[in-house]
Amino acid sequence: MKLSRRGLLKGAAAFGSLWAVGCATPGTRDGATRTTTPQGGGKRILILGGTAFLGPQLVEAARARGHTVTLFNRGKTRPQLFPDVEKLHGDRDPNKGEGLKALEGRSWDAVIDTSGYVPRLVRASAQLLAPHVGQYLFISSISVYKDLSRPGLDETAPVATTSDPSNETIGEENYGALKALCEQEAEAAFPGRTTNIRPGLIVGPEDPTQRFTYWPERVARGGEVLAPGDGSDKVQFIDVRDLAEWTLLALENRDFGVFNAAGPTRPLTVREMLEACKQASQSDATFTWADAAFLEQQKVSGWSDLPVWVPSTGDSAGVGQVSNARAVARGLKFRPVVDTARDTLAWFRGLTPEQQEKLRKRGGLSPEREREVLAAWHQRQARPAQAG
Repeated sequence: MKLSRRGLLKGAAAFGSLWAVGCATPGTRDGATRTTTPQGGGKRILILGGTAFLGPQLVEAARARGHTVTLFNRGKTRPQLFPDVEKLHGDRDPNKGEGLKALEGRSWDAVIDTSGYVPRLVRASAQLLAPHVGQYLFISSISVYKDLSRPGLDETAPVATTSDPSNETIGEENYGALKALCEQEAEAAFPGRTTNIRPGLIVGPEDPTQRFTYWPERVARGGEVLAPGDGSDKVQFIDVRDLAEWTLLALENRDFGVFNAAGPTRPLTVREMLEACKQASQSDATFTWADAAFLEQQKVSGWSDLPVWVPSTGDSAGVGQVSNARAVARGLKFRPVVDTARDTLAWFRGLTPEQQEKLRKRGGLSPEREREVLAAWHQRQARPAQAG
C-alpha cells in the first residue's frame, strides 16, 4: 500500500497542527541553544489561542508551574473556560475587526503561538510583540518536511516550499509549506529568540479528531479487530499533556531553535500500540493482521481508515520514524502508551452518545466496513486450502 503525502496531509490541513514533521528551515538556526540552568517559574505568558485541545493543557500546566497566563483569541471557542485567566479578544488578522489592538502596549516574558497557520498573520503578531516579549514559541508541525519518505528525519532536513506563498487557503497541498513559512516569520521577528516545536501526531483526552481515539475505543469493544500490516511498522505520536509540559520546560529553559516532538523515546510498533490499548481496557480483543497490499485492494487507507499507522514503504514511510533526539536531550518525556490509551478511552466514554457518533465519523472504519474487510481477508486466506 502506498499512502501519498497528499493523503497524509489532508487530515493535517483539516484539523490544523495536530501532527508534524520537523526540520531546520531557512531563517532558523540548525542548532538548539542550550541554557545550563532553568529560568524557573513566575513568567508572564501570552497564549495566542488557548481554548482548544493543546491550549487548555498549556494553561493548566503553566499555572501549575507558577506562571501567569493571558489568552488572546476571538472568544468564540469555549469562552467559559478559565474564568480567572485574563482574556484579550481580537483577531489574528489585523484587517479584521479590532485585529491585534488588544496586544498593543502590553509586554510578556514569552508568547506561545498555538494557532498560526498563515505566514502573514504570524508576521503581524510577531512583529507587534517583538519589542515587548522575550521569546516566541511557535507550535509547528512535522508536516513542514519536504520528503517524508526517509526514516530518521531530524531538524536539519529540508522543508516544503510553495510556489504561491500568498495563497492563504489552507489545503493538503500547501499546509506544510505554510507552516514552514510561519516558522520563518517568527524567527525573522525574533532572531535568536524563537523556539519552533514540530510535534508529531498529538493525541489524548479532548482530541477533536479520531486519529488515535479510534484504537482505544475499538479495542475496548473487543472481538476480532482488523489490524494493519504484520504489526512491525513503526508509529509515533505525543500525548497532548506531555507536549504541554515540555513546551513550558522549553520556555523556562529558553531553549531556542527547532525541535521535533514525536514519541515515544524508543521506536514503537503498531502491535505494541494495540496491545497497550488492550491492556488499558482489559478487553477480549484479538488482532487479525492484514498486509498493506490487501488493504489497498480493499480501499482501506492508513492514517484515516486505520489511524496512526502508515505503511513502511512509499512517500510517507518516514512519518512514524522522525528523530526526537534533540528534544529528548532537552527534557522531553513521554508517559506510557497504556496511560494515554486509558485516559483517552475514559474521556471518550464521558461524551454524550451524539458526541461519540460525531467523533467516529471523523476517522476509522465503521463496524460494518470492518466486518466486510475481515470477511474478505478470511475468504482470501481460505482459497489455497480449497484449491488443494
